[in-house]
Amino acid sequence: MSSDLCGSRLFLALPDDILTIITSSLSPGDLCNLGLTCPRLDSFMSSHEVWLFQCDKLGLVPYTTLIEWRKGVFSYKALCRFLVNIQPLIGTWVHQNPELGNVVYVMPGFLSVVGCRIIPQKIGPLGLEDGPILWTPVFEILCNHVGSTSFFLHGRERGVDYVYPGLLKSVDRDCNVLLLKVEHRHQRDEGKLADLKNFAHETDNEVSSSQRIVGQKWTEKPFIHLCSGDRQKLLGFVTSQVRDIVPDAANVLLFPRPRIDAVDSEQDFIVLHERRLLLLQMYERGNMNHDLKSNEGSPLNPTELGCTSEYPASRAGDATLHEFLQSGDWVGLSLQAETKELYSFNLWPYMYESLSALYKFPIRTPEACDEYAGLWGGTIGLSLSAAKPGKALFLIFISYQESEGQQQMIANKILEGNSRASRPNGSAMFVVNIDEPSMNIFPWDTDKQSNPISVKQSFKGEGISGGYGFRYPSSKPGSLFVLENGMLVFRWKESRNVLTLQRLDLADLLKKGERVPSLPPISNFAYLTREYRNVYSGFSDY
Repeated sequence: MSSDLCGSRLFLALPDDILTIITSSLSPGDLCNLGLTCPRLDSFMSSHEVWLFQCDKLGLVPYTTLIEWRKGVFSYKALCRFLVNIQPLIGTWVHQNPELGNVVYVMPGFLSVVGCRIIPQKIGPLGLEDGPILWTPVFEILCNHVGSTSFFLHGRERGVDYVYPGLLKSVDRDCNVLLLKVEHRHQRDEGKLADLKNFAHETDNEVSSSQRIVGQKWTEKPFIHLCSGDRQKLLGFVTSQVRDIVPDAANVLLFPRPRIDAVDSEQDFIVLHERRLLLLQMYERGNMNHDLKSNEGSPLNPTELGCTSEYPASRAGDATLHEFLQSGDWVGLSLQAETKELYSFNLWPYMYESLSALYKFPIRTPEACDEYAGLWGGTIGLSLSAAKPGKALFLIFISYQESEGQQQMIANKILEGNSRASRPNGSAMFVVNIDEPSMNIFPWDTDKQSNPISVKQSFKGEGISGGYGFRYPSSKPGSLFVLENGMLVFRWKESRNVLTLQRLDLADLLKKGERVPSLPPISNFAYLTREYRNVYSGFSDY
């Protein structure tokens, strides 16, 4: 008997608990491949314990939540499939416009992930940690019973809340751009259906801006190659056709609230299970077969637009909206997470302002060399307590970069709660050299509540002060003080103003927060118009 055969038999004879330990370091893909090698390993790889461990290893939701989520899917393997797919989406996404900030935090919901926009706001009378933070839903991705995804865009039109079904396309593991697009469908069952004939009639007599763009035939990503006006026109028409009114039963919780009482928590889970099933039923109704070309009225399912032969032929070589519509029978909304090489200035990415896209800030586990990296919140002034209501909330994202052989800490503003923007979105509020300690002394021994203040370390740097726009800001010397209680305080030397920051757990704040109405769907995803006012303040007007 060969040693290989003997070794294989010994391996297969190991008890399941030992196999679980051995395979715990494998990826879900490796487990699936291992299960194909023989019936014994196939049986083991199908066990609940193996896939529950894989779900828990991802670290996206607590173990107890996984147990609750399992009730809505066939198996832990199906649940793991969903979690692996959506894991790269979790985190902080931003857009340049409006200048007050456009922050979308993607977090686990209930058998889902939810993209929540943080509204520019003031700090309430209960402070930052205990006061409700204002937010609105942008999109959510639900897990169905087999672990596949169902994408819904959120929006509000004329006082009515809608969802706009579509497809979640490929999700790159290291994605940094999230695109909302209109794409052709290759199968009739890829979402709800709507008729494009009305759109054809609307555009027959118009000259598309894309007709002025001459180039080769598209072979991939044709929607991106349309001019911005045509992209917005097509997105607007598709959303007008695919929308579904959100039923009252589905317009409630999007994720469980933080509860202490077990009875209240169980009631939340019941409501969330029912809401999810209702939305999935709405989504599945869009997959019914329906021949649009033989139907003169409105189709039964609105997620896709059917092209017809009524479109006029475009000139050879022209990249036109008509050519895009003629290149397939069905089109619909899609969300795609891609990896792009982005240039940046002071770690703020250059953005394609005409694309309906969001851009991700990298989330890294803070290490000794960059322990202050990540999301921080605060305001101008020393205290974030209830004694200082009405101050503008600032969200700051701290990153590190090397410049001229020195390690710098850069604090980009991604949201401010003023009525008008005082600094362009993405501005570096301060830049400090972490290799150069500050010689300045922290001027306070206690805070406004007479609590003692102890300084852990300090760094020399510069803080923004006036200047012209984003690329040419003026800066003044200052110091960053790290307090023993974990807060950061940047103090401008000349003006003596201070910016006080503390680490934020946005997921926890959103669960305790207050939901407000959304914008119309396209603007709700990415606001493409440069504005210096708070475009989210007139909620009831939309």
